Amino acid sequence: MYKTELHSHTAETSNCGKTKAKDLVNAYIDAGYSTVVISDHLSTHTYFRYNYDKMSWDEKIDVFVRGFNTALEAAKGRLNILFGMEMRFDEALPEHDLNDYLVFGVTEDFLRKNGDLINMNIKSFSELAHKNGLLIYQAHPFRDDMTRADPALVDGVEIYNGNRRHDSRNDKAEKWARENGLKGTSGSDFHKPEDVAHGGILTDTEIKTNGDLLKILKSNNYEIIRN
Repeated sequence: MYKTELHSHTAETSNCGKTKAKDLVNAYIDAGYSTVVISDHLSTHTYFRYNYDKMSWDEKIDVFVRGFNTALEAAKGRLNILFGMEMRFDEALPEHDLNDYLVFGVTEDFLRKNGDLINMNIKSFSELAHKNGLLIYQAHPFRDDMTRADPALVDGVEIYNGNRRHDSRNDKAEKWARENGLKGTSGSDFHKPEDVAHGGILTDTEIKTNGDLLKILKSNNYEIIRN
């Protein structure tokens, strides 16, 4: 069985990330994983250390891809590194919510050519993402201050979040997903060294590309890791 991490953050991009990408890579190799999705935060919070209002969208994406590119270089073929993201939409919008959305199948080209995604909302982003073949899973939907998205706008739910510093109420997330006919995923929500290998999925085939990942998620042919 092959282990894939679906929820991880790097210090190079995410303000909350406390582990350099090269150390993340080595930790997951040591833990026996074959694949890691780098799902750094794409939100205003990513740019707190920068002059956000004066940055172009391309400059913001330059920052966003740093963690992924550094992890890819560090892996040197020893670990499959896939590009993903955890979206939160801008709080200035009337439609704003505090929810986070894991997006799978995303590419750098998609980010650059579609303009400021942070200023969208889940309804408009869902339409764009699905038009481009991406999958959206609401992350830890039962944490404090979060609400459940319209099930019609997402493909699934993170039913198991392994981060020990938050109460994600995974039992409620799993029940809600089941009641709404949504697929479930698992992730460690990696930020610090102690977060390694507390979640993910098990598959009987290796996930080497985003195409492989999308196919597996759509098929629901995987097991949830709950560590």
